[in-house]
Amino acid sequence: MTQHGRILVVDDDRDFAEALGTLLTRNGYEVLWARDGREGLLRARREHPDLILVDVIMDERTEGFFVVQEMRRAPELDGVPIFVVSSIYTQAPQFQVAPERKWLSHDAFFPKPVDTDALLTRIRETLAVPGGSAAREVNP
Repeated sequence: MTQHGRILVVDDDRDFAEALGTLLTRNGYEVLWARDGREGLLRARREHPDLILVDVIMDERTEGFFVVQEMRRAPELDGVPIFVVSSIYTQAPQFQVAPERKWLSHDAFFPKPVDTDALLTRIRETLAVPGGSAAREVNP
């Protein structure tokens, strides 16, 4: 199968990460996995994925927010789209992390349980543009 891009999944939920990895692999993507934010940041810097999927609630309750902020500060990750995939709305429904809120520099938010069709569509659209630059629109 042709590889359509490399996607780093940063999530401490092994079952979710494996299920998501299987879905992405079956759709032609190479999948990298990191079990926490620190490992995710290191792998992103070292392996330069085409797109990153980050959970919010990991070992530290808001670890994913800090990971996204650090990734955005890393020059070697400039232009890499970051999608937040999280159940934070289930645990804190009043919390708003959608890109249009502008306080967190991510490109898309997908609540868990994930609508896999919507996620795959957005990934395809984002990675179809050279350099993934289509996803840089934080406020569509």
